[in-house]
Amino acid sequence: MQVYTHARAGTIVLCALLISSCAENGSLGQKSFETEYSTARNALEGGDFAKANRVYKRLVPDAGGFEPRIRLELSHGYLRAGDFDAAAQEAGKLAQSQNGDGRAAALSVQATAVHELGLKALAKGDRETGKSYLEQAEAALTEVLATNPDLDPLGSLAGRKASIQSRLSGMR
Repeated sequence: MQVYTHARAGTIVLCALLISSCAENGSLGQKSFETEYSTARNALEGGDFAKANRVYKRLVPDAGGFEPRIRLELSHGYLRAGDFDAAAQEAGKLAQSQNGDGRAAALSVQATAVHELGLKALAKGDRETGKSYLEQAEAALTEVLATNPDLDPLGSLAGRKASIQSRLSGMR
């Protein structure tokens, strides 16, 4: 009788392990959108940007009306992972297709990514590219702060813009 109980417990544990190992790969069928979104969001907040970005990319085709939000969070994931090119591209495409708060949110991510690209270019001695990136970031931040100042409650975007303007003034 005890052997049967142990065998049954072992089978349950084995099934749970198989389910959990296959769940992210989708081999058991598609998880619900809500579950996948929660997985991506938790990974983003927990610092596992590679996982967050993988899951966000899987969500995009089925996101429907949530697609702008998913793409914004994907661009934020790229930004936090240090993939500034991908962040700038994703946020830039999103900004072009949005207006209002959605556009401003995408522009703030794009501006941050482009600013970082500009700093990297300047550090490598590429003044022309660096300046171009800084000017793009300044323009995006100017729009965000003019149209949606509520997106900068702590002044970090304004501070970034001031830093960019200071750097640009020394380049003119």
